[in-house]
Amino acid sequence: MNTIQAREIKRRGIAAVDALIAKGDVHVIRNNRPRYVIISEERYHELVAAENEYKTCLAGARAPLEEVRTGKVRRFATADELLQALEVVG
Repeated sequence: MNTIQAREIKRRGIAAVDALIAKGDVHVIRNNRPRYVIISEERYHELVAAENEYKTCLAGARAPLEEVRTGKVRRFATADELLQALEVVG
């Protein structure tokens, strides 16, 4: 894990982070505890894209769940009941 003390950033400015960020995300330590994470612009866009993909998947799952909640979906206790229902439709 790349880490840097907050006081080092205060002393040297963002240049203190430049070499570390090339190796990956940088965890900023303040008062001996991890407080912040600095990420590259590329990594930021990857995270935003992943979040948007997650939201899209979640939205796609909501419609079928709503159908179950409102009773629009039929439930069958056994496979035989399902097969009988399919025969009636077919």
